[in-house]
Amino acid sequence: MNTSKISSPFLKKFIGDFSENLQQRQTPGVLFCTVKPAEFEHPELIDFNEKLSEEIGLGHFEAKDLDFLAGKNLPENIETYATAYAGHQFGNWAGQLGDGRAIYLGEILNQFNKKTELQYKGAGATPYSRTADGRAVLRSSVREYLMSEAIHFLGIKTTRALSLVKTGENVLRDEMYNGNPQYENGAVIIRTAESFLRFGHFELLSARKEFDVLQNLADFTIENYFPEIDKNKHEKYALWFQNISEKTADLMVEWFRVGFVHGVMNTDNMSILGSTIDYGPFSFLDEYDLSFTPNTTDLPGRRYAFGNQGKIAQWNLWQLANALFPLIKDEKILQEILNNFGNYFWQKHDKMLANKFGFDEVLSEDLEFFTQWQSMMQDFKIDYTLFFNRLEEVSEDTQFDYFDDAFYEILNGESAQKFNQFLKVYRERLTKNKISREESKALMAKNNPKFVLRNYLLFECISELNEGKTDLFDQLKMALEQPYKEIYPEFSVKRPSKFDDVIGCTSLSCSS
Repeated sequence: MNTSKISSPFLKKFIGDFSENLQQRQTPGVLFCTVKPAEFEHPELIDFNEKLSEEIGLGHFEAKDLDFLAGKNLPENIETYATAYAGHQFGNWAGQLGDGRAIYLGEILNQFNKKTELQYKGAGATPYSRTADGRAVLRSSVREYLMSEAIHFLGIKTTRALSLVKTGENVLRDEMYNGNPQYENGAVIIRTAESFLRFGHFELLSARKEFDVLQNLADFTIENYFPEIDKNKHEKYALWFQNISEKTADLMVEWFRVGFVHGVMNTDNMSILGSTIDYGPFSFLDEYDLSFTPNTTDLPGRRYAFGNQGKIAQWNLWQLANALFPLIKDEKILQEILNNFGNYFWQKHDKMLANKFGFDEVLSEDLEFFTQWQSMMQDFKIDYTLFFNRLEEVSEDTQFDYFDDAFYEILNGESAQKFNQFLKVYRERLTKNKISREESKALMAKNNPKFVLRNYLLFECISELNEGKTDLFDQLKMALEQPYKEIYPEFSVKRPSKFDDVIGCTSLSCSS
């Protein structure tokens, strides 16, 4: 694996050197701080993503690379660092936050002149770790490693995972914040992204009134990641914000398409590029429920519930608009962009749902159809993924019992009748398509995954890895690379009842 191409960070004049002093503190006037990863003495490789490594230009893994993957014995040309940002957490201003568990390696340029940023997660404390130790546990690291790849292969923008390494350390964590801390296996991953820039980076600079640096960072971002924007136009910052707004809406629609619930949509967890970032207490839907949140910290308010994700994205964009106002200086334009978010989002959302149902266009009557469908899904506790998989094969004779394996509760006679009535309405709606039934089914197959990485599967996988077993891990890796095919039919089932109330399956915390 060739690491000689990794470059040092930009805007060096704003970097502080805190590599020998990791005391957690405020760092005014500083965007980055150099910091050394913890040197884990007994690392053990669990997995290395060879395909991703080739794609970004690092090449094949060799045994001597293990130290590098664990943040140890780094090449001299690599200057590792952490970044400062701020954010709104659960709707409240949290002030300076920053990379408390993430350490940048820099960026790498592949043969196609494409840049990729690399970042350790779990490699030790930084000045932004607050009261934490900067470590990560195997449980959360496996979840991020596999889920970020699963989201990528579903066709959704995301950070990706390059490597997963056990550190050989035991890390103390109180998983449910209930006063019962336990030692767990430590782990570190290297994750990659086009950029790790967040809403929070811009919020921090604006809150500090460091407007010159804010403009420098905005110009850098536009020039490097938004080539469609003419950097010489005086309205470039407004155009940039509109682009961010649309990318964010597009991401929310994609999450709805596959039933993904992020779980902690704080502004510091929002990518400026409209990418899925910061995998914590996430989940795919099992039974369809707009109020479902996997995050125990989000109870009872359910701010980040599945059905709220579009609304929260817009709220987060309002906070970003406030941060960028010193550059845009036009309240009317910002108001217009934010007000248009809803129209843009719902237009995209309804087209997405139409595709999932196999409709070639959205008709005016479909809005009522979608609403009735949502109510039925919630009332009857129907598995989101399995429902659409079964719907793809609906014929004139199909009745409710064809969907038996998608119901989390047995339907009574009245419910079964309502479900059959829905199928009748659906078949009638299909007749209004301008495409053939085969084309309709092909549209459904492209938009409805056969496999999603459910939390109970991750729970079982983590349990096995803690016992030194890798069979399930390897199978899940294969399945997630082809989510629109049924590679392992045993994974394409609803959550078994034995996992209904198991911590780590239906509910998780932010502890990692």
